[in-house]
Amino acid sequence: MRAGTSGDRTGVGVRVDLALRGVRVEAPVRRAGGAGPSDDGHLIVDGAGAAVPLDPGSPYAVRDGRLWFGDTDTGLPVTPVRRPRFYDLTTADGVPYEKIAKLHGDGVLATTVVQTCVRYGEADRCRFCAVEESLRAGATVAAKTPAQLAEVARAAVRLDGVRQMVMTTGTTGGPDRGARVLARCVRAVLDAVPGLPVQVQCEPPEDLSWLAELRAAGAVAVGIHVESLDEEVRRRWTPGKAAVPVERYEAAWDEAVRVFGRNRVSTYLLVGLGEDPEELVAGAARLIGRGVYPFVVPMRPMRGTLAARDGVRAPAAALVRDVTERVAALLGAAGMTGAAQRAGCAACGACSALATAGG
Repeated sequence: MRAGTSGDRTGVGVRVDLALRGVRVEAPVRRAGGAGPSDDGHLIVDGAGAAVPLDPGSPYAVRDGRLWFGDTDTGLPVTPVRRPRFYDLTTADGVPYEKIAKLHGDGVLATTVVQTCVRYGEADRCRFCAVEESLRAGATVAAKTPAQLAEVARAAVRLDGVRQMVMTTGTTGGPDRGARVLARCVRAVLDAVPGLPVQVQCEPPEDLSWLAELRAAGAVAVGIHVESLDEEVRRRWTPGKAAVPVERYEAAWDEAVRVFGRNRVSTYLLVGLGEDPEELVAGAARLIGRGVYPFVVPMRPMRGTLAARDGVRAPAAALVRDVTERVAALLGAAGMTGAAQRAGCAACGACSALATAGG
C-alpha cells in the first residue's frame, strides 16, 4: 500500500514519504542551507518532531491540523512548531539570537559553532553539505563565541522550554578538528544553564584525548559522522573526509564509547549515496555492536549543495523504509534508542523515521 494513504497506520511509511516528498504548510520554524540533511520546516507529526522539506508541489498538505495526502486524510495530527520567543532578541554585542542558534523541533537548540569548513573547496567538499551557504546568505555568523551561545541558551530555556542542545562545527584546520572550541562552548553554556543536556559533533580528532576533554566539559553525547562505510561511496561523496581512514573513525568511536558510554555515541549513515543496502544494514549492525547508534537518514539534496547542482535525486521511499525498519529492529534487539542519548540528532530524531520504527 502506498505510504501516506489511510491504509498505512504504522506511521513509518508516512514519515519516510514526508521526508522525501515534503509537505505544503506554513512553518514558522524552518532552516535552509547549513550542515544538515535537508531544507526543512519543523512540525510535530502524531506527537513526534519531524523536519520536513517545504515543497509547494508536494502531494502532502496540512489542513485543519491533520495531514492529508491529496484528498485522503492520513489520520495523523500535525502541528507546526511555533516561532520561539528567543528569536526576537539580540545578543549583548548586537547579533540576532537566530543567527547564533536555531530551534529544531519543539525543544532542541542547535548551532554550528564554526560555520566554515577546511573541506569546503569543491574538490574536498561533502556533496550533500551546504554548511557555508547560510553564512553567504547572511543567515548566520562565521564563528559563535562561548558567551553568545551561553546567552542564547539561557534565553531559549527560559522563554521556550528548550530541553537539549546540539553543537556541531565545520572541520577546523587544527589537529583537534574543532573539539577545542566545542569544549569551550559547552563549558560556557553549562555555566549559564546547569544540567542542560548537550551533544557535540566533530570529525575524529587526531589526539583522541580530546574526546575525554569534551566529556569533562559536560557534553553528554557525541556525534562522529562517517555518512557511509563503503570506501568507494566515501571517495565519491565525501572526498575530503575520505582521506581519514575508516579505521580512524573506528578508533574514535571506541574511545568515545569508553568515555561517554554505550549508546551515547552516534554517526550518520545516509541512505541514497549508492551504497548496497545489505552492506549498509550490515555496517549498522557492526556499529551497534560497538555501542554506536547508526542514525539512518535519507540523503535529500539541499539547495547550494553539489548534489543539487548535479541533479542528484533523493532515494526511493521503499529503500529508505526498508533500511530504516531493519536498522530499527537491530537497535531494538540491542536495547538502544535515540531518546536514551538525551541530546543530539538521534535524541531529537526529527530527520529520521528510526524512532517511529522503534529505534
